[in-house]
Amino acid sequence: MAKYLAQIVVMGAQVVGRAFARALRQEFAASRAAAEARGGRAGKESAAASSLSGISIQEAQQILNISKMTPEEIQKNYDHLFKVNDKSVGGSFYLQSKVVRAKERLDQEILIQTKAQQSKEQSKET
Repeated sequence: MAKYLAQIVVMGAQVVGRAFARALRQEFAASRAAAEARGGRAGKESAAASSLSGISIQEAQQILNISKMTPEEIQKNYDHLFKVNDKSVGGSFYLQSKVVRAKERLDQEILIQTKAQQSKEQSKET
């Protein structure tokens, strides 16, 4: 009886392990495809930043309610949402932290785009 139970456990672990490995490969493939769709090195940096921060650009834009990624609009919406969600005025620390993470992610993306644009301009000049 114990032998059969051990076989069932081992087979179950193998099935779960294979499913996990397959899901991981699919996630890497999707991330790589998204990076290539964004275009070259900047896309790869953006995908890496999304995976490190745990928040995508689209999600960050939704959190801050931003249509165009301009530093002025990001800062304006960030200031408003940060103040509104302050715990001392009855806000939520969780929402406030999401607002901070969204701003950080969008700031990273603007920096990545700026670097990519500068490298394109430099390559055109040479």
